[in-house]
Amino acid sequence: MSLLIVGLVLFLGIHSVSIVAPRWRMQQVARRGEKTWKGVYSIVSLVGFVMLVWGYGLSRHDPVLLYSPPTALRHLTLLLMLPVFPLLFASSLPGRISRATKHPMLLAVKIWAFAHLLANGTLGDTVLFAGFLAWAVIDRISLKRRPAALSHEPVKPVRPINDVVAVLGGTLLYVAFIFYLHRWLIGVSPIG
Repeated sequence: MSLLIVGLVLFLGIHSVSIVAPRWRMQQVARRGEKTWKGVYSIVSLVGFVMLVWGYGLSRHDPVLLYSPPTALRHLTLLLMLPVFPLLFASSLPGRISRATKHPMLLAVKIWAFAHLLANGTLGDTVLFAGFLAWAVIDRISLKRRPAALSHEPVKPVRPINDVVAVLGGTLLYVAFIFYLHRWLIGVSPIG
């Protein structure tokens, strides 16, 4: 469990620099250069991600059951997950979806984490998904309060075709996850 927690702290911690210290982040970019900052950011993210995946896998070998979700919640999770991949696509493809949701990736993370909390009841699941849910909620609140001058998101042109690509691509990826990728990557089939 400690490997999962340390991985979460590293991964979500580096992703929280803009939340807790946006000016410090800008100073580091100015002092060290954007490539160096992105390099450090990427390395810390990757190390944290590997640790949390490994730690989560270890937690599944000897799970501590906190609650046993009813089957209906697993079905609800499948339904809640439907918009997640289109939202992830929309975060890189500016269109009406990204404009309406403001931060589609954060919304996707919140839905993903909440849906998985409904369907999974072990301590490892709760630590992982509640951690991501809390981070996404805090980041979204932070973005509402953060001055536009401290934002480091590039402005991309909005194209209507992007919504079509996001919905179709996201839906195809969702179907692939349901029938194949989830079992291959996670070791558990969401539909059986």
